[in-house]
Amino acid sequence: MLSSSRGISFVLALATSALVVAFLSLIEESTLIILLVAWGVSFSSAYILMSFTLDFLVFKEIGNIYTLLEKIQRKDLSEINEKGKKTSISPLRKINKVINSYAIARQKEIETLQKNEEFRREFIADISHELKTPIFATQGYIHTLLDGAIDDKAVRMRFLKRAAKSLDSLDVLVQDLLTLNQMESGVVKFNFTEFDLKDLLLEVIDQLEHKASKRDMKINFEYEEGKNYLTTGDRPKIYRVCQNLIVNAVKYNDEKGEVHVTLKLHKNSIQLDIKDDGPGIPPEDIKRIFERFYRVEKSRSKEKGGTGLGLAIVKHILEGHKSKISVTSTLGKGSIFSFSLPLVKKNIPEEKLKSIT
Repeated sequence: MLSSSRGISFVLALATSALVVAFLSLIEESTLIILLVAWGVSFSSAYILMSFTLDFLVFKEIGNIYTLLEKIQRKDLSEINEKGKKTSISPLRKINKVINSYAIARQKEIETLQKNEEFRREFIADISHELKTPIFATQGYIHTLLDGAIDDKAVRMRFLKRAAKSLDSLDVLVQDLLTLNQMESGVVKFNFTEFDLKDLLLEVIDQLEHKASKRDMKINFEYEEGKNYLTTGDRPKIYRVCQNLIVNAVKYNDEKGEVHVTLKLHKNSIQLDIKDDGPGIPPEDIKRIFERFYRVEKSRSKEKGGTGLGLAIVKHILEGHKSKISVTSTLGKGSIFSFSLPLVKKNIPEEKLKSIT
């Protein structure tokens, strides 16, 4: 009986009404009827007030606390309310909110651990697949030579070249993994200098024109003559970003398509857009293309080569420059990759400044 709010309220109300009646009985004018009325009024009012207080300010909050503790014990944290009980005036509210906050923190921690575990599984599966291809290819060529094909000079040279090519691909993959790991762990330092982004892009395009010509493809570079494209950044790393994005635009473009590289000047920044005429990227894949080893079309991407780490490296390099890569794509019409770098404004020579004033 005493374990419920009604039982406790009944006992307390009974004690309160008894004290009231005992006090009134000391007065000579008090009659039996007055004492009975006083007892009834004091008992009922004390019972109602105490029952309300215990129900809504104590037992209800204790019940909520027990519910939270049971959910934490069962690891069922999906229905935890982050806002807590704001309308409660119970002194136990603070305890309830602390436990509620703890449960929310545990829920987020569990979700993070689950995501990390899922990422770890995917990463191990991806890296195993990526390493398996060049290793198995090299093994096949070498074992074929050891089984007797080494005596045929033509076959020997052809297989050795293929084995060397597979090992080169493996080396590129390992180097990209090391680079990405160093960037994510903050080991790689950025050496910021001033350089002309237009000149850098001209170098990249000049290097890749031969690759584009093999697919009967043109790389169009659009910029305003005589304008200032001076920026600050780690030039070799920005070179790698531009190289990677233009290589992808050439690689995944349609045959005889065009790649448009455009520099746009804003008030305090330079925007670079790289557009292709390829098949485009499905909306559900756009958010994931910067993940390690993620490919939109795995079969086609595998034929075209690459480690699947290029865009992940691009993302980390630009984050190190306080910039962000953005993608817009339309299926059947192509994709546009864009990022911005700060514009370094040239100082006006003193002679020219005097002539202006």
